[in-house]
Amino acid sequence: RMLRRLALATRIATNGPFGAAPSALAAALHGSRNRSHTERPFAASAAAEPPVEASAVGGGQRPKTAIVMLNMGGPAQPSETRAFLTRLFHDNDIIELGGGLFQRLLGNFIVKMRTPKVEKQYEQIGGSPIRKWTELQGEQLAKKLDIMRPESAPHKAYTSFRYAHPLTEEALTQMKADGVKRAIAFSQFPHWSCTTTGSSMNELWRQVKNLGMENDVKWSLIDRWPLHSKFIDAVIDRMEEKMGEFDPSSKNKVVIVFSAHSVPMKVVQKGDVYVNEVSATCKAIMQRWEEKGNLNKHMVAWQSKVGYMPWMVPSTDQALKGLGRKGNKHVLVVPIAFTTDHIETLFEIGIEYAEEAEEAGITNFKFTQGLNDSPLFIDALADLVVTHLDEGRNHSAQYKQKCLMCAKPMCRQIVNPAF
Repeated sequence: RMLRRLALATRIATNGPFGAAPSALAAALHGSRNRSHTERPFAASAAAEPPVEASAVGGGQRPKTAIVMLNMGGPAQPSETRAFLTRLFHDNDIIELGGGLFQRLLGNFIVKMRTPKVEKQYEQIGGSPIRKWTELQGEQLAKKLDIMRPESAPHKAYTSFRYAHPLTEEALTQMKADGVKRAIAFSQFPHWSCTTTGSSMNELWRQVKNLGMENDVKWSLIDRWPLHSKFIDAVIDRMEEKMGEFDPSSKNKVVIVFSAHSVPMKVVQKGDVYVNEVSATCKAIMQRWEEKGNLNKHMVAWQSKVGYMPWMVPSTDQALKGLGRKGNKHVLVVPIAFTTDHIETLFEIGIEYAEEAEEAGITNFKFTQGLNDSPLFIDALADLVVTHLDEGRNHSAQYKQKCLMCAKPMCRQIVNPAF
């Protein structure tokens, strides 16, 4: 068994992980195309800000309701890449190398091999902008909530990243200093996957226990929201922005490619619902799109595969090549499982797939930007929180449904539930 794991680690160090699935993982690790690119025009906004010091809100008031915004995070500066990858490869929820000491040893070996190449990719996009956007979204969200739901105000958002600063334990420490007694763990992944939201939730409960905060805060969860109406509206708004850049005579000829982060088939076979939820989102978007009088063909594709094991298909790059072979000249790629711009959208779609589309004969290739500072998206986040608080539920009905072959004791827990 140890020899098999060592062989696996060697292949991962060379080609990327077999079982990793979340946003920012594969693009951060694949390094498959050694091209030199200029910096993207929005890369300057990716610089990290220093961690926010613990503080109260509203003239010394402690927050009555905390909104803990869970996401993977990313290296705001390329120099943070090694630490980011180390945390990622030590996470047995995302990369199964056996856990414990063996996982840490193999993880450290892989990180040493991969860091130089991955750092170069982050240099090309100026670092990950995900913290910048998450903190902006959180600030706007809290302001809206104070107006929409004064009975739970003041609200304060806390960014909680799985693999980059501010880490989960940093967010919790700040909450403790602020005197928070009520919190909502709000997954920023619209679609549930054990490798993304599941990992973030598991880490949240681990750190709550590690910090002795089991009885300090009452918790409830927003664990998925793939069909939320205002989320759908925000995506369509981005699509309409880009459709406006196509010549009016070619708009109905544009093929819409929804591109989501792929997952290994072994994750799907375990019963992970991610693929189903992404597909449901795309169907809802196209129904709304057609109600607006648009007549575009569409497809769902899966990006960022790494390693040799089977992943969801069709891959986005193969989809683009196939569309080009069939004579399609106009393509709009819509990143569908990514709510903010990061390396998969800025580098993989915006640079690599753009070049591959051109090589395939697609002369008019465009892609939508992340939801980022979209007012419609901020409205969606606020509506999700208000509805959640009004319903008085600890989590979705589906949250407690473990994957069919799950044997991990931490999964689907909630510590000190609010209701």
